[in-house]
Amino acid sequence: MSTKNDKIRSYSAVLDKKYGKEGTPERRQFDIESFEFYASQIILQSRKEAKITQRELAEKANIDKSYVSRIERGTVQPTLTTFLRLINAMGKSLEII
Repeated sequence: MSTKNDKIRSYSAVLDKKYGKEGTPERRQFDIESFEFYASQIILQSRKEAKITQRELAEKANIDKSYVSRIERGTVQPTLTTFLRLINAMGKSLEII
């Protein structure tokens, strides 16, 4: 990544400046929060692609609708088991490559 004035050469440099170098506690916290955000977006996007409501998803996954809402808003992080139940309830699967 570069700008017109070439002061920024990479996004890693931006992250290093804002959150600290990789391996620092601040950077680890940023990484954790980023993964939590991505997980919430995967659930939200998949649900919308499946054209089902939060209530329908919750019923299929046998969890509370309010919990689905909190996951999608990023206020809670589901366990891996719950994440997989939600993904499966939408007819999707997780592939590790």
